[in-house]
Amino acid sequence: MKTIGASELVLNPDGSVYHLNLKPEHLATNVITVGDPERVDLVASFFDKKEFETRKREFHTITGTYKGTRFTVISTGIGPDNIDIVLNELDALVNIDLEKRQIKDRHTALNIVRIGTSGSLQADIPVDGFVMGKYGLGLDGLLHYYASEHIRETALEKAFLEQTGWLPELPRPYIVANSDELTRRLDSELIFKGITATAGGFYGPQGRVLRIPLADPHMHDKLHKFRAGNYKVTNFEMETAAIYGLAKLLGHHACSMNAIIANRKTLDFSADYHQTIRKLIAYVLDKLA
Repeated sequence: MKTIGASELVLNPDGSVYHLNLKPEHLATNVITVGDPERVDLVASFFDKKEFETRKREFHTITGTYKGTRFTVISTGIGPDNIDIVLNELDALVNIDLEKRQIKDRHTALNIVRIGTSGSLQADIPVDGFVMGKYGLGLDGLLHYYASEHIRETALEKAFLEQTGWLPELPRPYIVANSDELTRRLDSELIFKGITATAGGFYGPQGRVLRIPLADPHMHDKLHKFRAGNYKVTNFEMETAAIYGLAKLLGHHACSMNAIIANRKTLDFSADYHQTIRKLIAYVLDKLA
């Protein structure tokens, strides 16, 4: 059996994975990811009991129980590059024997739910609403570094390229579906569903202009108008598609639940987005417990 080299799977002196500073016993199979390290405390404030906590760089983790179900909440920081670290190291914790540096014979699947904030791209999806990303549309290019065509929605990708006239100098978009199992568990009449677009940055990659002109000043309009069957691009953020792609490649279940705090079409912003986030956290925990 192949042994994974020390330069490829980096461990800390105590045997924990390098960036997340976690050992296998610290991780629950139900994982909540958030961007902001301070939001980890907010999610964990709902727990009935906390059993473990650690911090390293932007990665803050608390594991505990909620209504008898064990959860881990972890901050990813911002962007697809951090998702590449978090997803690979979470998988290593359950599917690689860290002492032997060998892949385990038995695969363990995690339930990974992102609870995030986002901006709506559609006027009919209001601030303070909840959006489930049925698909993740990656505009960041991360997944193309992996052999991934077999898990991507290539027909949707083709339709997107044709409808938008996507500029060839920009990263080639990729599209990945979320977990059907988590869709069933998290869906309700309260939830808007659609395509969540994932950008590689906050300003230019999301169509914001401060002092630098955009390569494609019509990108927002193209995203707003794109249609694929019953689905449209509902919201813009910076993690979902990368989570979906890596989770599916690694055999995990993933779903992204976003609190809409801004509407990029109507230019509205939530008057109390903290309360909206708390409601979404409670909703997700209750559905998974």
